[in-house]
Amino acid sequence: MPTTVNILSEKKYKDSVLFTGLPGIGLVGKITVDYLLKHLKTEKIGEVFSDSFPPSVHTKKGVLSLIKDELHAFEKEGKTFIFLSGPVQPSLDYRSGSSEEHYEFASKIVESAKSLGVKEIVTLAGINIGEKRLERDPGIIVAGTSEKVIEEWKSNGAKVDKKEGLISGAAGLILGVAKENSIAGACLMGETNASLVYGDHGSAKKLIEMLVKKFEFDINMSSIEKEAKNIEKAFAQLAQQIEALEEEEETPTKDLSYIR
Repeated sequence: MPTTVNILSEKKYKDSVLFTGLPGIGLVGKITVDYLLKHLKTEKIGEVFSDSFPPSVHTKKGVLSLIKDELHAFEKEGKTFIFLSGPVQPSLDYRSGSSEEHYEFASKIVESAKSLGVKEIVTLAGINIGEKRLERDPGIIVAGTSEKVIEEWKSNGAKVDKKEGLISGAAGLILGVAKENSIAGACLMGETNASLVYGDHGSAKKLIEMLVKKFEFDINMSSIEKEAKNIEKAFAQLAQQIEALEEEEETPTKDLSYIR
């Protein structure tokens, strides 16, 4: 089954913004969108199915259904914000999938976005900075479809990674296809550590704060702040442990005697 987007709403949208937050590095994008959906009064307007998703079904109280992503809409002061969320995106493991599936998925999302009046796409993701994440607060890296878009997000606190690179998965490819369809957008990447398989709430918090600042969402930040503090506390403890081990390895043992 190729990617199918079932639009459930008959409403007509104009000049809407699409946010995507699917599973990725540090689950940063997913945590961000899931948190926004929890705190905004949204309406489910679509479902996304694809044979590029894992060959499994979801069960709830014994009742099974195909795995799917969803589209939700939130209207604020005459403007519509649409969120793509869910538990899956096409697999990056080429042993179980192909690059063709990724392009097909991204193309279907962009096609549906155009039908929903989307004029701007913001993909949300994580970027791996390794152990540096243990030592500092996460920043937000931006890549965009134009210099104008990049400057707009820089004015909101994002920064540009000076190195050349690749953005793998839906967060990058959806924007690449969008640009070819004359839709502007940006990929916002929260700095994180790839080993945080249970999610980096501290990095997601930074993303949420940036979106709240730009789009003036009314969001209660208390629970994400609590999760973020727990993450940073764990990082601080881990950093101390690593530092202590390094000092121990560098300190010579005084009681050793050497025979030459």
